[in-house]
Amino acid sequence: MYLFEFAALGAAATWAIGGLISAKPAAHLGAIGFNCVRMLFVVLFLGIYVFAAGTWSTVDSDHASLIFLSGFVGIFMGDTLLFLTLNRMGPRRTAILFSMNAPMSALLGWLFLSEELSLQAVLGIASVLTGVILAIAFGKRKTQLHRWEQIRGPVAVGVLFGTLAALSQSVGSIIIRPVMESGADPVAISLMRCSIAAVGLLVLFYLPGRPFKLANPITKEIAARAAFSGMLGMGVGMTLILFALSGGEVGIVSTLSATTPVILLPVLWWQTKEFPAIGAWVGAFLVIVGCSLIFTS
Repeated sequence: MYLFEFAALGAAATWAIGGLISAKPAAHLGAIGFNCVRMLFVVLFLGIYVFAAGTWSTVDSDHASLIFLSGFVGIFMGDTLLFLTLNRMGPRRTAILFSMNAPMSALLGWLFLSEELSLQAVLGIASVLTGVILAIAFGKRKTQLHRWEQIRGPVAVGVLFGTLAALSQSVGSIIIRPVMESGADPVAISLMRCSIAAVGLLVLFYLPGRPFKLANPITKEIAARAAFSGMLGMGVGMTLILFALSGGEVGIVSTLSATTPVILLPVLWWQTKEFPAIGAWVGAFLVIVGCSLIFTS
């Protein structure tokens, strides 16, 4: 009973924990360096599964251009911007900013896929935006001193990166939708999208200029954290959400999987020993309410 719903909550929890695990290696290696190392591990994990399961045959070669575009925009650009945001804004603000992919997907579906945008969906979009603003503006007390609550650089730049990360993820999802509707194996498609992102990151890595290099030498601990982050996010999290969608109602599963900002708050409290500000809780709950309205509309 409620097995699929618990799987969706489990996916949200793995993404919340994965964000915390990523904070240290992303700061140590830099956003691009960390994402490159992490993505190589992800490709290795997914590749082992796909070759063992033999699901390549489910992918239609006619969809190659869509898979390429989705991987480039949704994973290469989206993940890189996400970790740039993480380094500037910390895990809590990054999670809340990334939750904007829900209203963005609703708007893009309305604009480009002729999907209905009901009054309920509009209210959901407004709720998410209000929650994000509250969580950013009033989500920290002056007494909170942990490094995860510090903002590095201008707030506007961090918000821009987080918004663009969410937009990239939404655009990538819209692009790949026809491929998934054709019956292609989701893990095989994820492997192809991540491989495209890994190639793009390697190209950046070997370009001249320090911004694209590792900020610090990689260590065993940092490599292990990067691998664990990739396994949680793309391995366990993705498997749980695919299982949840295989038998659960899409609206309920999507809403439960969007609870990452709320799940992150008690985890942060436990890790930092600092109780999150009331604005953080209110903002996170408004995001969940908004996502619920959007997904069930």
